[in-house]
Amino acid sequence: MSVAVSLEEVSCVFSSAGRAVRAVDGVSLQVQEGEFFTLLGPSGSGKTTCLRMIGGFTLPSAGRICIHGQDVSQLAPYARPVNTVFQDYALFPHMTIADNVAYGLMVRGVAKTQRQARAQQLLELVQLPDVGQRKPGQLSGGQRQRVALARALINQPKVLLLDEPLGALDLKLREQMQTELKSLQRKLGITFIFVTHDQHEALSMSDRIGIFNQGKIEQIATPSDLYSRPSTRFVAEFVGTANVLHGAAARDLGYEGTVMLRPEMIRLGMGSHRSVQGTVQDRQYFGSFWRLQVAVQNSAVELTVDVESTSAQPIPQSGEAGTFHWSASAVHTIADAASAP
Repeated sequence: MSVAVSLEEVSCVFSSAGRAVRAVDGVSLQVQEGEFFTLLGPSGSGKTTCLRMIGGFTLPSAGRICIHGQDVSQLAPYARPVNTVFQDYALFPHMTIADNVAYGLMVRGVAKTQRQARAQQLLELVQLPDVGQRKPGQLSGGQRQRVALARALINQPKVLLLDEPLGALDLKLREQMQTELKSLQRKLGITFIFVTHDQHEALSMSDRIGIFNQGKIEQIATPSDLYSRPSTRFVAEFVGTANVLHGAAARDLGYEGTVMLRPEMIRLGMGSHRSVQGTVQDRQYFGSFWRLQVAVQNSAVELTVDVESTSAQPIPQSGEAGTFHWSASAVHTIADAASAP
């Protein structure tokens, strides 16, 4: 598999209020051809700036960006073999849907009949074959998102950049579009680079994820590796819910250094590896499971515990005591001690 996009020690420094702000700081990564790669991180972590540099909307202050081996670091957006889907879709309200989709071909001087035929093919691809003569204002948010995808794909880019394109959708539609977007990417085989701050979105769609924090990459890995084997405390706490214990808190439970224990790996009752007594401080119902906040007896440790709603054992109420256990394999040691306070 060849490399579609590579960043080599890329930085981006802005001037703000008379001081230099390092939005992206020495980022290096490689995205494979045909991969669904996600840039994930909190607001202000540098992920969107990184995407904009790949697209050519922001130029790097240092480093090199290559697309299929070509150095594009200083090229304008139109000179790069990429296209971008933005969160607000940026559809032309006065144009029909077909003309919106065909816009890129019109700019390139493609004949009207040819571009109309190609636009119809793309609308069929995104499962909107009958909306060509409507205007954007006549479509739902999910439909407009699909139109934006069709428009971005019509010029057959080698890489498609997606800047939080699902952010404006409600939860149910967002989850539906996650499935459809991943299916479309597999069908086309185009490299997708996707930006989001939503960890669930990233985990469900991506082949690999790069975690951003304060302008740097903390870890690049598959979703399952990020969740099960985070390399830093930041990754452990940002991706999913985690009990991260360090120092005295870890020692209270019999561990050294910094360890992570996911809530769903803790069970009710006694176990062979480690069992603790605790009092439930609070509990929340999430449908398939109850989330308990448990104050561990004779310790300052508080654990988050997820118990399946169908548990055969009675689930303690708030204020009630219980016994909780986990296996040795449930405990992950975070080797990057510098990530712990």
